[in-house]
Amino acid sequence: MMQTAEKSIATDDGSDRDTWQAMRRGWQERCPCCGTGRMYGKYLKVNDVCSDCSTELFHQRADDAPPYFVMTITAHVIVGGILICERLFSPPTWVQLSIWMPTLVILSLWLLPRVKGALIGYQWALRMHGFGDPSMDEPEELPPAETSLH
Repeated sequence: MMQTAEKSIATDDGSDRDTWQAMRRGWQERCPCCGTGRMYGKYLKVNDVCSDCSTELFHQRADDAPPYFVMTITAHVIVGGILICERLFSPPTWVQLSIWMPTLVILSLWLLPRVKGALIGYQWALRMHGFGDPSMDEPEELPPAETSLH
């Protein structure tokens, strides 16, 4: 006998949303609403809806912000590490490169989905881009259609 699990549909009652909790859940790559559903279907592909609470996640507009944040964070970590390592040990350039290039790539790849998730959690908590009352959002205007003069 097959049982069907009835999913609760998340409703927006207008109450305040905890911004830090939503960002923390996003950092953990979980739904900012319930904290249990997976945010991503693939590495950076956001699921359209949460599999647990049915919160719509397709409203997110992370765009270019996560890579900029990740570049800023990794630049500070890597440059700081290079300078400290140089000051303490003065290793040859090839040693510095063999340490810091893989560290840069791994750190960037590890941070990117977490920073993007935190940003989506932030947008959800502040009801930005359709995460809240649609009547409060500014209407998205389409660019004017190009006319052909042939």
